[in-house]
Amino acid sequence: MIVFTRRRRPRLTLRATLAGLVGVLLCALLATPALTASPQDAPAASSASLSARGDATWVGTWSTTVTSRPASDTTAFEDQTIRQVVHTSVGGTAARVRLSNEFGTTPLVIGEARVALRDPDAPDSARTQPGTDRRLTFGGASSLTIPAGAPAVSDPVDLRVPAGADLVISLYLPEHTPGTTLHAFAFQNAYVADGNVTAERDVEATATTDRWYFLSGVSVQPRHQGHGHDAAAVVALGDSITDGSSITPGSNRRWPDVFAERLRQAPGTAGIGVLNQGVSGNRVLHDPNPPAGHAGEAYAAYFGPNALSRFDRDVASQPGVEHVVVLLGVNDLGHPGNGAPESERVSAEEIITGHEQLIARAHERGLRIYGGTITPFEGDTLGFHSPENEAARQQINDWIRTSGAYDGVIDFDAAVRDPAHPERLLPAYDSGDHLHPNEAGLAAMARAVPLRLFR
Repeated sequence: MIVFTRRRRPRLTLRATLAGLVGVLLCALLATPALTASPQDAPAASSASLSARGDATWVGTWSTTVTSRPASDTTAFEDQTIRQVVHTSVGGTAARVRLSNEFGTTPLVIGEARVALRDPDAPDSARTQPGTDRRLTFGGASSLTIPAGAPAVSDPVDLRVPAGADLVISLYLPEHTPGTTLHAFAFQNAYVADGNVTAERDVEATATTDRWYFLSGVSVQPRHQGHGHDAAAVVALGDSITDGSSITPGSNRRWPDVFAERLRQAPGTAGIGVLNQGVSGNRVLHDPNPPAGHAGEAYAAYFGPNALSRFDRDVASQPGVEHVVVLLGVNDLGHPGNGAPESERVSAEEIITGHEQLIARAHERGLRIYGGTITPFEGDTLGFHSPENEAARQQINDWIRTSGAYDGVIDFDAAVRDPAHPERLLPAYDSGDHLHPNEAGLAAMARAVPLRLFR
């Protein structure tokens, strides 16, 4: 793995200067009965006033599933800025950003963080749009330390965020920082640059990566408050098919992206955000567990905790969530004996029980939850298919369609299967591995979602 580090600058003079400044500040505090905000404090004060609004509604516009990393991944940053790009699903008049150190084992020091719109004239770069750059604060402070295992949510910032736009989020990491909390399948370039260049319009990247680091969500205040279902979020809980494993990087053609476009264009649903909580390799019932010596030891950790264990964090805690779409189960069928121990093989009944738990926990929180049928994979190149796995897939799909346990059904299987051979993907929708739909197939899946479920 690449270690994103640069030569450490001498710090003795800086520390001495800081010590002197601290002494001066202490003297000033003792001599001054009250503090007066300086002009540079104005953005923090504005954020505080936004945060204090009791009538504010926050809706997620973008999210991702963060995971740990395998021991072989030694990526680290030091005295560097990571500039990351995310794509919004719904617009608003203010924004806040959620950072994550949830898989870190040591505190995460953020020296500075900023958010801006990406320059629409430079869609393949990290350049920001003039006039949109905002410093992020956390309790009024422009830097913070996030404890190991914790997230952090920024103060609100005044920023008109369009729907279907790219945001640029820049994080300055002043100390040696292992890349322990990440989403490894971003299908979107991020840019690493030396020093603190968070406020620069453009950066000179010393490296690029196709991952999101220490970043898990963005929420917005809708332009019109109090419109009920016109201000809500849908969480897509899934695996690689939801994560977008076959899309062109930077294209934002995952099925949740295309579904979000449909919502924006339809009457009564334009204020609904779509939050992608798909992660490649994810299972309902088991965490990653590659056998010793298996190649999966180098990547399985990126598959994330099982869906039952991550539901509270990745679904229930999302801002404005009212709906959940579940597309899970294919990896529970395909991984055992194929990157996971044979002892983790599960039956259709066990997978159905896992789905029933997701339904119960969603209903406990007042959420509506919809079941997506598992798409076909006959002839796949990953070794998932067998007569037994196909029979289990059919049993699970039949239960999803007919049991009435879910609040609604989204028949992804019917949307992408070959009518002449229903156990396999339609060739026009096949990415080539006979398991993952291509961009045309993902668009067909997005079209299969009934919009009436969200009105």
